[in-house]
Amino acid sequence: MTTLATRTINWFKGHVPTREQLEKSRWVKPFAKHVLRSDLWRFNRRSVPRGVALGLFVGIMIPLAHFVTAALLAVFVRANIPVALAATFIGFPAFLPLIIYLGDKVGSWLLRVDAMTVVAPVTQTMQATETDHLLAMLTQKGPSVAFGMFVIATVLASLGYLLSSLFWRARVGAKRARRLAEARLREPAG
Repeated sequence: MTTLATRTINWFKGHVPTREQLEKSRWVKPFAKHVLRSDLWRFNRRSVPRGVALGLFVGIMIPLAHFVTAALLAVFVRANIPVALAATFIGFPAFLPLIIYLGDKVGSWLLRVDAMTVVAPVTQTMQATETDHLLAMLTQKGPSVAFGMFVIATVLASLGYLLSSLFWRARVGAKRARRLAEARLREPAG
């Protein structure tokens, strides 16, 4: 019997294109020298957390073209492309109603708290810089939903970065401890 993790990995292998498949794609050829750099496909302690954070942020904030946006942004922040693509799945249609609902609740609450202050810095800044229009255009939702989704995306991206960094460090530490223990067992007593 296969575990959920094994099934998920197998599903990703079947649905997320490999580097070799992308090399052959006519859509990728104009960007190939940037997108297909080997450092963007290697799994290491810096690129994986960046990919997780980028994918979570893009998956929530950009309603369409998750993969393209994540792949192109991964080039600029030197994030792992497969991880960034996998993390965008948080914004797929099954989760979108929940994200919109939570975005509305969070955005409404934050903007109401902001309106209760004397200066209302968030509301004034969003209106002065027209950030409210930009967020609404990106998410295709109203300003309170868009602001809430931005806050949720930022928090999830930060948590994703932190947790994947901690997971990576724990995994590398466990491997190192195992190698040291094996080395001690191989040493002759004496």
